[in-house]
Amino acid sequence: MSSLIYNRNQIDKALKGLDLIKPIEKGFVEYSRGNSIVPPVGELIFDNPPGDVHIKYGYIKSDENYVIKIASGFPKNNFLGLSTSHGLMVMFDKNSGYLKCVLHDEGHLTDIRTGIAGAICAKYLAPKRINKIGILGTGIQARMQLECLALVSDCKDVVVLGRNKKNTDKYIDDMSKMGFLLEPVNSSKELCSKANLIVTTTSATKPLINEGDLRKGTHITAVGSDTHEKQELDPNILKIADCLVVDSISQCLERGETKKAIDENLIDKNNLVELGLVIDSKISYRKSENDITVADLTGVAVQDIMITNAVYNKLKN
Repeated sequence: MSSLIYNRNQIDKALKGLDLIKPIEKGFVEYSRGNSIVPPVGELIFDNPPGDVHIKYGYIKSDENYVIKIASGFPKNNFLGLSTSHGLMVMFDKNSGYLKCVLHDEGHLTDIRTGIAGAICAKYLAPKRINKIGILGTGIQARMQLECLALVSDCKDVVVLGRNKKNTDKYIDDMSKMGFLLEPVNSSKELCSKANLIVTTTSATKPLINEGDLRKGTHITAVGSDTHEKQELDPNILKIADCLVVDSISQCLERGETKKAIDENLIDKNNLVELGLVIDSKISYRKSENDITVADLTGVAVQDIMITNAVYNKLKN
C-alpha cells in the first residue's frame, strides 16, 4: 500500500469540472446530524508579523478516511511577494491509520472550500433578486467568494470596499476579466446602500459594518472572523437579524461574530441555526424578502474532509 503526494499543479487539474457544492453540502448535513467526529480547532496565533495557523481534522462516520488539514493565513505576506495563505491536507485510512495521500495544495483547497461555503449560504439565504453583490476586502477570499457565487447566482453587478486603492483597482481589473461589472465604494454605508448580498472577507479585529448601515432584505455572509480576535460586524447586526445561521454552533460559541454578540448578551445561543440543518430541512429560512439574514462562517473540518475526498477520488481515477 503506497502513499501518494500530489502537488498544486496536479490538484488544480483535478479541480477542473469538479462539482464541490454537493459534497460540501453533504458534509454540513452529516455534521449537523451528528454523523461526524470533529474535535475542537487547533490554533496558533502570531503577533509580529500577524498571522494564524488552523489545524482542523476529523472524519465522517460512514467514510473510510480521516483527514487532517493545516492552513495558515499571514496578511502581510503580500509585502513579501508571497501568498497570504498556505497549507496542506493529509488523508489517512480510518481502519488502519495508514497514510493514503498528501495534498500539498498550498492552502488553495481551504480557500476554495471557504468560497463554496459562501456560495451555499447564498443559495439558501440570499434574496431571490440580488440587485448587487457587495464584497468587503480585496484579498484571496474576496476573489474566491465572488468566483464561487457565480455557481449559484446570475448577478454580475458588484461593489467592492477595500482599504488600499491599488489593491482595489487590481481586484476590479482581475474580477472584471471573469465577467463581473465592478465599481469601488468609499464606505460601508455606501456598500450597504447598493448591495443586498454582502460578503465580508477581511482579517479585521474591529467592526467594519454597522447596524445603521444595513437596509431591509439584506443577506450577509461573514467569512473573515474565524479566530477569537477577529471581527467584521457590529454585534447588533446579529441581534436584529431575522435569521442567524452558523456553520458550527460549538465553534461559533468560541470564535467569530457570534461569540462577540453572545459576550454582549445580544443574542441567545438557542436561536442559532446550523447551516447543515438549513440544507437538510428543505424549508426556507428566509421568510420574507425584507428579512435580514446573517451567516457566520468559521470553517468546519467536514469541509476539508469532503473536498479532500473529492479531489483524491478524481486524482486516483
